[in-house]
Amino acid sequence: MKPLLVAVGINLYFMVFGIWAIASVLEGENGWLFFEPELRHLGVGPFWGEHAEGVGRASDPAQRDPLPAILDFHAGLRELGVQLLLVPVPPKAVVYHQQLPVDRKTAVSAAHLKEFYEILREHGVDVLDLTEVLQNPPDESRSTYCLTDTHWSGVGCVVAASKISERVSGYIAGGQRISFGAEWREIEIDGDLRRMLASDHVREETLSVRTIAGDTVANESPVLVLGDSHTLVFHAGGDMHYRGAGLPDQLAYALGTPVDVIGVRGSGATPARINLFRRVRQNPDFFDQKRVVVWVFAVREFTESDGWRLVPVQVPGR
Repeated sequence: MKPLLVAVGINLYFMVFGIWAIASVLEGENGWLFFEPELRHLGVGPFWGEHAEGVGRASDPAQRDPLPAILDFHAGLRELGVQLLLVPVPPKAVVYHQQLPVDRKTAVSAAHLKEFYEILREHGVDVLDLTEVLQNPPDESRSTYCLTDTHWSGVGCVVAASKISERVSGYIAGGQRISFGAEWREIEIDGDLRRMLASDHVREETLSVRTIAGDTVANESPVLVLGDSHTLVFHAGGDMHYRGAGLPDQLAYALGTPVDVIGVRGSGATPARINLFRRVRQNPDFFDQKRVVVWVFAVREFTESDGWRLVPVQVPGR
């Protein structure tokens, strides 16, 4: 391709995708930014069963219903004697709905999510809905979500880990507890929504994180934290803002034992389970030491991911 055509192609790429990124960000009140795909998810209503094909975004209509994939994953783990705790991360637009623009406040409803969780529970899936505790944290002066980022905040990681710990501690009772050091720090982040918006009037954000000292991750842990970037933010460093203060670190601190982590920066729906299967294929004894899988992903994944495939839990024929 000639240089001029290359330049035109690059400019067109950034023009199109730059416009898409800006269109994906909604400016709320008091500096709060929201992700439009999340708001779309909240507006579609029921997204499972007969409704799935009409509201899901997956390219393959047969993979738009999350219910079969979740139940299959639950059943596969149960056959291995491993408990599943499903932790859908509540929408920022629900937890902080009062910060939405006036004309969008009434369009936000989580009623369909509660209905879906009840269906899962009827099928034996343990679902932890963190909405109420993230809306009303012990320290109400600190936000549980970032103003300018799609993820929960450092405080949100602490709150979520505390509740998760209450649900899973019984599965690992009897083990020796480790005392991890902890220290609160103030950090500055450049939120993903702020970067997408690319506007000078939205500044970088300062927030609090609790840094955990010690080895909080171990492959042999009985607890596996599986999911999307909510498992990596403030834990993995780099574009995840900080290291040693994310959900896995806070959960290790709360449980008094390291946890195992399989997190992906993309979708926590199918790609996370594929990564888990790759680990199992490399180590067929992977689940021998596991007692519980904590599956964490943003609720918008129910409709906005690129599909809910059935993924084996164990290597066939083992």
